[in-house]
Amino acid sequence: MTMSTDEAARFAATLDRLVGAVEEVLLGKNRVVRLAFTALLSEGHLLLDDVPGTGKTSLARAMAQSVSGSSNRVQFTPDILPGDITGVTVYDQRSGLFEFHAGPVFANIVLADEINRASPKTQSALLEVMEEGQVTVDGQTHEVGHPFMVIATQNPVEQAGTYRLPEAQLDRFLMRTSIGYPDHASTIRILEGADQRAHHHRVEPQIDAAEVIELAALARTVFVDPTIHDYVSRLVDATRTAREVRLGVSVRGALALIRTAKTHAAGRGRHYVVPDDVKALAEPVLAHRLILDPEAEFDGVTASNMIAQVLIETPPPSTRQVV
Repeated sequence: MTMSTDEAARFAATLDRLVGAVEEVLLGKNRVVRLAFTALLSEGHLLLDDVPGTGKTSLARAMAQSVSGSSNRVQFTPDILPGDITGVTVYDQRSGLFEFHAGPVFANIVLADEINRASPKTQSALLEVMEEGQVTVDGQTHEVGHPFMVIATQNPVEQAGTYRLPEAQLDRFLMRTSIGYPDHASTIRILEGADQRAHHHRVEPQIDAAEVIELAALARTVFVDPTIHDYVSRLVDATRTAREVRLGVSVRGALALIRTAKTHAAGRGRHYVVPDDVKALAEPVLAHRLILDPEAEFDGVTASNMIAQVLIETPPPSTRQVV
């Protein structure tokens, strides 16, 4: 079944409401907020590379409030253990039974703050949750519920005492982006409201958690022409053959680009994907999946530069063909 024109219009209107509500907290960051909701409605996770104080916690909390969901924040440190994330089984002397005490990962939106400060063992504890939406403790499986999204952050400047995320875990993130500092006009508005702390600002719910699940299912029905599949395949192949790249985009990355392009198209009120949807999301979806050649990195080449170059060199299908 393919999404109808009316369903696309309703999807776009709902997404605009959600983005507008969160923008009341994260001023001047329309693109970042829209990308975050695109990840949520594509049933994926988001990685934020940002310095402290740019509003990462506010974004996670406001998103959860806008969909009537729950949110938890976990501050990752070198001594944090996997059980501190997933939960532990505790023996209750009164009942004589072992009881599972859920960890902070049991929420609709989980902010994993400075994830690169945790040990690889603790980082890997998130893998099953992110991929399967469940945790296994003492042989028992526990569902974390739906919708479920991890927003992980890492500080790109302060690297002392951190553990770089392995490629396998980076690949689990649907998108990577950064919030960055607000522009001048937004900074003025923030300063004018300096007497009100950020966590006191509550976003009014726009939809409930069940509607998020419905919208995600609806996004999967967006039509994708075979020429778009061919275009994405050629983009991915180009990253694998570029001499500056040691490891190109995986198949999971190509699937992620199609999934997010569907959500992006629906968010624009279309029931079909066009090449511009793919171009708009290529950098946040694909760049973090590249491993560059060390010499290219030394010469100043970045993953974002490579994706931009690949987009220039790979001709898209014509709109006439797609529609």
